Amino acid sequence: MNYNHLASVCIYCDLQNVLSIRQYIDQVLNFAKSPKVLISAKLYYNSSCKNQVSAQKALKRKFTCIDVPCHLKNTADNQLIAECIKDINNNKSLDVVIIVSGDGDFADLVGILKKLGKKVIIFAQRGNVKQKLKELADEFYFLEELPQLVVDKTEIKENDIQSQINYTDALEYLIQAIETALNKGKTTALGYINSMMRQLFPNYQDVSSICKPDGKKFAKFSKFVDAAVADGKVRMQNQKLFLIEADKLVM
Repeated sequence: MNYNHLASVCIYCDLQNVLSIRQYIDQVLNFAKSPKVLISAKLYYNSSCKNQVSAQKALKRKFTCIDVPCHLKNTADNQLIAECIKDINNNKSLDVVIIVSGDGDFADLVGILKKLGKKVIIFAQRGNVKQKLKELADEFYFLEELPQLVVDKTEIKENDIQSQINYTDALEYLIQAIETALNKGKTTALGYINSMMRQLFPNYQDVSSICKPDGKKFAKFSKFVDAAVADGKVRMQNQKLFLIEADKLVM
């Protein structure tokens, strides 16, 4: 997996089912963009319904609004489903689909999307959601939860950024940890050195915080050590680490 890859996402909103979306539109969009790339946001409404027209006017700057002026049952739902499947077929790299509706008519669509390997997130209005839809979704939230949800995601993202260190810095931390352990007469076994790095350098949060030049991560601390050995930065013998410079001094 390329850790530089940002998931692409599309939003599909069934306005009739979630008229309260007007209060949470900015949070929905912020959620979709963090840390993802928003491809499109579509809203389906019926212009023959005054309450939907009023809501649509408030949302048209944020969404691509599709008018389905028909009194037949589920017409707007069917168009949303058809366009969602069409969008997926036209853009197979799409990763995430956000459906803003609690309507059980979308249960089959969720099943299709998941079979295609897409992550499905549902936002619904309290008191207007089918249990089956909640159970099928990869993630489910009520719209009322969005303000705190966006705050939580922002804090997590900031903490993740702060804890990332590049490979070059990680090598320096490794060398200093080995040197400290040797000076204290301690073991230089992998587990101890990993712990020493965490103690000496607060921004090192285990091997998962190391970002390689290609954007990928090390699966294990031992893999990071293998890379350091291959780069000639340290030496390993009997599962213990030694400094290259110390070897040169001995010679």
